[in-house]
Amino acid sequence: MKLPSLSAIKKEVSFLSKEELIALLMETAKFTTDNKQFLFFKVFGRENPGFFQEMVEAELQAAFENANMDRAHFAKKSAQSIRRKLNKYLKFTKDKTVQLELIAFFCKGLAQHGYLDYAHPVIENLYQMQLNKIQKIKNNLHEDLQYDYQGIIEGLEEVLK
Repeated sequence: MKLPSLSAIKKEVSFLSKEELIALLMETAKFTTDNKQFLFFKVFGRENPGFFQEMVEAELQAAFENANMDRAHFAKKSAQSIRRKLNKYLKFTKDKTVQLELIAFFCKGLAQHGYLDYAHPVIENLYQMQLNKIQKIKNNLHEDLQYDYQGIIEGLEEVLK
């Protein structure tokens, strides 16, 4: 089955009435939890831009606190699981500053909750990859914002040394 392009779908959706659009959105939200979460953040986060970031940080914090840290293997699996959650939520926003701050929150969580104390190569590589993502996002920001976030990045890099 060959699906039409997004532009073709957009063209067809423009002909739908308001009621049909609402029904279509509700039906789409029922398919997966991700669709429902995305719709929730878009609808309820319009007035409060920080709403999305606060909700994601709260969920990541809960994941850090509930993680199994008995051995390095479990810590590694927990860190990977939390990173997958983070990546899922990063897809929900196009705001680069929010993305940068969420990744920085994840890195701080890894350091604060003792993941890096295991000196496990997978955890350290995971941390380093997130730092690289932050650096890449920072380089695409305005010069003033780059300067503002440089201190945060340097603090996160110091943790590895």
